[in-house]
Amino acid sequence: MSDCGQLAPLPHVLAVDDDAMVRDLVSAYLEEHDFRVTAVASGRDMLKVVARQAIDVVLLDIKMPGEDGLSLARELRATSKVPIILLTGRKDEADRVMGLELGADDYVTKPFSPRELLARIRAVVRRQQMNGTVPDAIAGVRAYRFAGWELNVPLRRLASPQGEHVPLRNGECNLLLAFLASPQRVLARDHLISLSRLHSDEVFDRTVDVQVGRLRKKIEADPRTPRLILTQRGQGYVFDCPVSAVLA
Repeated sequence: MSDCGQLAPLPHVLAVDDDAMVRDLVSAYLEEHDFRVTAVASGRDMLKVVARQAIDVVLLDIKMPGEDGLSLARELRATSKVPIILLTGRKDEADRVMGLELGADDYVTKPFSPRELLARIRAVVRRQQMNGTVPDAIAGVRAYRFAGWELNVPLRRLASPQGEHVPLRNGECNLLLAFLASPQRVLARDHLISLSRLHSDEVFDRTVDVQVGRLRKKIEADPRTPRLILTQRGQGYVFDCPVSAVLA
């Protein structure tokens, strides 16, 4: 069986609510339905998590004591395209409208049905994945995920399916980014040199081969029998695995 099918990456939901019972309920229910959840109690903690991790959906309570949820949504939207689902009261129509105008993607009214919440989260995740399957540029991507691995693009940090940090040299990271931006497409060596920014007067085709060999040792279960980075004789290489992009 291909390595790509062994460990599917879990969508990551960030739940922001000052009510511990709500955080526990959301975390337990979503984790039962194949989501990874980080739960925090304040907007300050929300911004810290978003700055450090690749988040698929932010679930934001707009009525937290001492904090303006709409201002938090505005601040988050100014720096990130991550989908936002607002948690609002049933009588807060004006806040819901304002939140949607600020760029929120959806809202759920309290008290909410966990099943409805799950359905709405799945819907925005699907829309985001459809928009991010062919990224316009690496600069517009927060993270790439493949076969359980996650590459945080701004931090240039690679995490294994077990959550362990796998150090990458600069050239290895550039090459991996080139593959992840063009998955399941045959890339010629000279094209890889261009995409991975390895080009200089002293760079030759064999430099790419060396970098590919080093990268395989980092991400392949058996580098001698690779299943992720395949050689296409006479053509180049192909990253033979589905890749999802989390937009910045």
